[in-house]
Amino acid sequence: MSDPSEPPEMPEIRVDHIGIAVHEVADAEPLLDLLGAEKLVHEEDPTNSFRWAYYLLGDASRVELLEPVADDSSFLTDFLAENGPGMHHVTLEVADMDAAISALEAEDIRVVDRTDYDEWAEAFVSPRNPTGVLWQLMEYHESFSDGRPAPERLYIGGERLSE
Repeated sequence: MSDPSEPPEMPEIRVDHIGIAVHEVADAEPLLDLLGAEKLVHEEDPTNSFRWAYYLLGDASRVELLEPVADDSSFLTDFLAENGPGMHHVTLEVADMDAAISALEAEDIRVVDRTDYDEWAEAFVSPRNPTGVLWQLMEYHESFSDGRPAPERLYIGGERLSE
């Protein structure tokens, strides 16, 4: 039996990708091409407020470009208006979203905007933390790879942490 005074243990976790906000993927993509990146996915998010393009860079690095779908106000248009193009977030893949959130909250780290989709779950660590970085926590579900590149190309190390 675990000791209730002990904080919950953080599940397996790894850096999945960095997210970069851009006005248009087409304008930023030539640089990624020069760097040798290979586009794996370019699709609209489930909320229809932005598109994301996901790139493989080397054997274990991923970069994501985020572009607004319309000029309507969204987190992304607000970010671009305030900061211009640039790094938006760092995504950490977690093996167990519930356990990761519990471990963070036990240490008074604020986790916000949890959303569970069919293909993945995500939550964000508020940038009002000691690093000042917006951290996205992501747990891939089995169906994430449906209709996307093969898992060995899509995931770091070829498989989801939660497998």
